[in-house]
Amino acid sequence: MLAFSLFSLLCSAPAGPPEIIDDPPVTALAQALADGTLSSRALVERYQARIAALDPLLASVIELNPDALELADRADAARKGGAKAKSPLDGLPILIKDNVSTHDRMTTTAGSLALEGFIAPEDAEVVRRLREAGAIILGKTNLSEWANIRSSFSISGWSGRGGQTRNPYALDRSPIGSSSGSGAAIAANLAVVALGTETDGSVTMPASVSGLVGLKPTVGLVSRHAIIPISHSQDTAGPMARSVADAAALLDAIAGPDPRDPITLRAPSRASSYLAGLDAKALAGARVGVVRALFGKSPHSDRVAEEAIARMRTLGAVIIDPVEIPTIDKLGQDENEVLLYELKADLDDYFKRFGRGAKVHSLAELIAWNEAHADRELFWFGQDLLETAAKKGPLSNKAYQTSLTRSQRLARAEGIDRAMGQHHLDALFGPTSGPAGLIDPVAGDYGSFGASTLPAVAGYPHLTVPGGMVSGLPIGVSYFGRAYSEAKLLGIGYAFEQATHHRAPPKMLKTVALPALKR
Repeated sequence: MLAFSLFSLLCSAPAGPPEIIDDPPVTALAQALADGTLSSRALVERYQARIAALDPLLASVIELNPDALELADRADAARKGGAKAKSPLDGLPILIKDNVSTHDRMTTTAGSLALEGFIAPEDAEVVRRLREAGAIILGKTNLSEWANIRSSFSISGWSGRGGQTRNPYALDRSPIGSSSGSGAAIAANLAVVALGTETDGSVTMPASVSGLVGLKPTVGLVSRHAIIPISHSQDTAGPMARSVADAAALLDAIAGPDPRDPITLRAPSRASSYLAGLDAKALAGARVGVVRALFGKSPHSDRVAEEAIARMRTLGAVIIDPVEIPTIDKLGQDENEVLLYELKADLDDYFKRFGRGAKVHSLAELIAWNEAHADRELFWFGQDLLETAAKKGPLSNKAYQTSLTRSQRLARAEGIDRAMGQHHLDALFGPTSGPAGLIDPVAGDYGSFGASTLPAVAGYPHLTVPGGMVSGLPIGVSYFGRAYSEAKLLGIGYAFEQATHHRAPPKMLKTVALPALKR
């Protein structure tokens, strides 16, 4: 009966106004495929139909894979032939962000019209691993153009190629962060899971405002090979999913060493999978430190976080409150300097290694192309960050070296490591972000904040899980900690998720539903 109900849920076409119901998790879908009560073709067709029906309102998917159905048929044929599943993702459709290179019939553009039509000469390592795990790349998601490093007056979720992604909870609200398309698409159930990328907040913040689980892994756990970069010090790809278990399944597929990204060779080997290690009782006895410096920016997010703290106590967590991290507000200037220096060096290196077929071949050429096509690319906001980065010198410059050394020391040894060591903590905690603000193409992004900067500069893992709702808008809560502590964070997040079940599907409202005013 379960299999029949599952098949009916997945293959029935919605009639009338769209009602978004979350699909079953990865493990249930994998079991249905194994039982023969579901096919990969049926899943791909379902998600393609949902994208056709819903995405004109969201603009979350920038391109569909023309080979998706053929890949699904191959997966079905292999299964019928007795092939063992390669992973829990085998035969499941996923979406990836459009700064992740694929060598197929899809383009890789970072949302920029300057790269329109560009087909990368090889798969990114994360894509190779996903294909090896049997996942079907359904398409690519829109993003804040160039991962939101183009302008200090940008609009989250806007790209020249993909237009403006909208938040599926209220269509006039921002999806926030550069992995905005991945967040909106998975919130609206347009694929099983999605891959995002983060430099500072680009996975965790869109996950927070889209009611999702988002994990920014330790820098070096996941290869960045052939991903369009901002910063080799902070960039990483990470899962965006409707549950902690689904995020863990995706992390299992993409994590691992890659000699082409040498930092990944430093990561410790794993004894077991992240998915298999999840424990609903992981909060019992866990020591969680509350970072009060992350509070006080939104009464709504503060309320959600306070309720989460109370709930964790009932689940047996030892709450240390407050935990002081004096360096948390001293990172901004150095971080900006590091990102701009590395953007110039790393983007030029990407073009040199992978961009022979592109219309532009360097940061300087990109800036010139945008100026020549300002009517299409620069009409909402400019490219001041690209222009500032282009003026930076080599990475051997003392200014860069000083900023890098100081910021990492403040975030690591004098930040996360010191706080966790002093209090013998398993995780640090705070609100991930405020509720999504309005999309404003005139004023740009404003009023947003996040918990992302400290773990981003440190290069340490950061997990957000749904914490609650305000006026129909989701707010996430964050757990972060030492390098390579993903298993512990996922376990704590899973325990909180299983006890609270705050995730609620979006309703695609035109705007936030406000209570009637009393006269």
